Amino acid sequence: MSSEEHSRGYKADEGKPRVGLMLAGFARALLEVSKVTTEGAERYRDFGFLAVDAGAARYDDAKGRHLLEGYVSESKHHEDEVLGHMAAEAWNALCVLELTLREKEEQAGTQAE
Repeated sequence: MSSEEHSRGYKADEGKPRVGLMLAGFARALLEVSKVTTEGAERYRDFGFLAVDAGAARYDDAKGRHLLEGYVSESKHHEDEVLGHMAAEAWNALCVLELTLREKEEQAGTQAE
């Protein structure tokens, strides 16, 4: 340990993700995605997406549907619908990413045994 690490006010966060940049930079987008998350939890259940069979593939399909619906809404000049589809598309992309990362972790755990 360096003497700096023992000094008052030192925090060892070099090389760590700067989450505050994401939260501040994407606050509006994350709020919209949070609304989609809340609607889904109210309609189904909290974290229900984790239990969907073939979830990554199905949420990838849903992401594509929302992408296309956004273009259709845009051509009809329905800005609120476009924004809703964009938020749902982002939510589905996050589902695919989360499920993929969890599967990778699970596989790594299985291989370590």
